[in-house]
Amino acid sequence: MNKKKKIICFGPGTKFKGGIANYNTSLAKSFDKRKDTETHIVSWIQQYPAIVPREFIDKESRANQLEGTRIKEVYLTDFNNPVTWRKTADHIISLNADQLIIQWYNAMQGLPLSRMVKRIRRNSDVEIIFDLHFVVPKENSNLDTFFTKMGLKTADSYIVHSLKTNEELNQLFPDGNITLSYDGLRANEGKTSLKLYHPIYDMFQPDTTFDKGKFKQEHKLRKHVFLFFGFIRKYKGLHQAIEAFAKLAEKRDDVSLMICGESFWNTLDSSKLSTKIKEATFGLLKKLFLKKEDDEKNYRPLELIKTFGIEDRVMLVNKFVANEEVPQYFQAADSVVLFYLTATPSGIESISYNFNMPILATKVGHFPETIEDGFNGYLANDRDINDMVRVMDLSIEKPIDRENVNSKTKEMSWENYTAVILNKG
Repeated sequence: MNKKKKIICFGPGTKFKGGIANYNTSLAKSFDKRKDTETHIVSWIQQYPAIVPREFIDKESRANQLEGTRIKEVYLTDFNNPVTWRKTADHIISLNADQLIIQWYNAMQGLPLSRMVKRIRRNSDVEIIFDLHFVVPKENSNLDTFFTKMGLKTADSYIVHSLKTNEELNQLFPDGNITLSYDGLRANEGKTSLKLYHPIYDMFQPDTTFDKGKFKQEHKLRKHVFLFFGFIRKYKGLHQAIEAFAKLAEKRDDVSLMICGESFWNTLDSSKLSTKIKEATFGLLKKLFLKKEDDEKNYRPLELIKTFGIEDRVMLVNKFVANEEVPQYFQAADSVVLFYLTATPSGIESISYNFNMPILATKVGHFPETIEDGFNGYLANDRDINDMVRVMDLSIEKPIDRENVNSKTKEMSWENYTAVILNKG
């Protein structure tokens, strides 16, 4: 009998909110479904410096995401406590795993991860794979490149979700001898970049009892509904989506916009002294290291709803949406709006595909790779509000066949994803 491969998925565990936690959990569950693997989740306790003024724990969702699985989950790593870095490394070494898959999504984590991986490498033969959600950060501070190189140079292999990410990886390490692989086979020399994708989130299943008509009536939604979903961040371009929608609403009276998501930097009680200290300290560091145009301190796109006078056209759910509540918003909408300023493969895009939702996106990042204009969605010119209005209107006049969306994403399953990772040859 062949020995089971032991897989460690390192990243935020099920207690955390957000796309990366969902991603890491879904990846682990996909490995767990196989008969030839044993799966572990090793999670952060605290993912970022203590001064970051934000709540990261999911206090809304109720379901146990690991119920019915064999996955063993532990919380060990505190960004602020180097003792836990060593403790985490030693735990991973003790598991004697075949593959360690590290979720890479924040440059600051390059410091603890590089220290952990170096210790693991000295005491283990595990293949160290960095699953890259970005290479060039969305907020590109002066320190980001330094920490990114520090973390990523320790890998044996990489996973990239788009060719653009692979290009950025090679630009970061021009002499890295990184071979691109589509089938999972590793290069004989140097390092390997596994070209994959952002798999379809199957953790959010359509509710067969959902009454779309009743929901729209209760929330005063009009015939055609556009959805913006997820954390409200500047790079996601919600201000563009609101302005474009306002212009569309000037010429159509049959459209509504749903905005469902938490304002990323507005999750703590601002009246508390601890929050004020964090905000002041974090604000000072941002001024020192962050480009002015990347600072989100004064990013308040929701104020545009009143500015444009479209309060009666917008349904606003300005909070973190519990996992159990996610399906209703996608099932009530006709298309998802991703008018991003910059884009790496998006968890929101993957959730949308699970509901066979057409995507309206800007021609930035990886979107031209995954969205075939006129087939499974529509693409608008970057930072061109009038063109965004055009594609929103076009999505109504020439609606996308949802079977097209389904056919475009058939191969983007977690099952195929994990098979490529395991195919070392």
